[in-house]
Amino acid sequence: MTVPPVPSEGPPRIFDTVRRQARLARSIGRFDQADFLHVRAAENAAESLEAILRDFPVAVDLSAHPGVFDRAVRASDAAGRVGPVVAPLHLAQRAAPGAQALPLDADSTDLIVSLLTLHWANDLPGALAQIRRGLKPDGLFIGTLFGAGTLKELRGVLTDAELAERGGAQARVSPFADGYDGAALLQRAGFALPVSDVDRFTVRYRDPFALIRDLRAMGETNVLQGALRPLNRRIVARAAALYAERHGLEDGRIPATFEIIHLAGWKPHESQQQPLPRGSAKTRLADALGVREMTGEEPT
Repeated sequence: MTVPPVPSEGPPRIFDTVRRQARLARSIGRFDQADFLHVRAAENAAESLEAILRDFPVAVDLSAHPGVFDRAVRASDAAGRVGPVVAPLHLAQRAAPGAQALPLDADSTDLIVSLLTLHWANDLPGALAQIRRGLKPDGLFIGTLFGAGTLKELRGVLTDAELAERGGAQARVSPFADGYDGAALLQRAGFALPVSDVDRFTVRYRDPFALIRDLRAMGETNVLQGALRPLNRRIVARAAALYAERHGLEDGRIPATFEIIHLAGWKPHESQQQPLPRGSAKTRLADALGVREMTGEEPT
């Protein structure tokens, strides 16, 4: 007897969207105390627009913390070419990108920006596909999300401290995308001319507790799916000691690595540059390089 396949229930739920919404809501009043990563991402996005000599009269910001990009672009040379930046999402949609349909008509927007938000999407390709749908043909998407190297020091010391104290460890830092996957993600979602770049840098903190305060102010603390077992004082103290022992700097501070993946892609349009069809080349590669072509029958 053939057993029918179990129907798919969609992408796996990595993040608890209700928990993420609560974390983001609590961060709103203190976000400006730790907005430096978002400011960095917004300024890089605005700088990339300066090199694109065209107008974007209809612009939408889908970031969890909207407004940062608008301030950055108004201070840039692209200010006159980007129209008023609208932030149409309510808190639940900003907390869980892609979980609900975007309130955008198809083919309605010239520019869509999402800063440091998409790493919380349970279905990242689906969220990107929704963004592409909302863009006009030849519309531009600019996005940033945290990459795999983010908080690598914190991830390691929390895991080892919990293993030592409890004999087992729970994931405490989110799994982040690999920077090398950026262009492929855009292609999978149907974007043309995809570009991906990685901005990797280190921030120095007085101690791990200062780092965690900033993460809370950003709304970037743990929202992984499932029950969370609280860390006790012994685990926290051991993690802080391990952090200082392994990564401590000469001035007594500790480093925290952040990796921001920058994405850019266009909604397809017939005016865009297209790759030549396979087999259409009129010049052999060997001739173009000025070398002698070798075959398997020739002596070495």
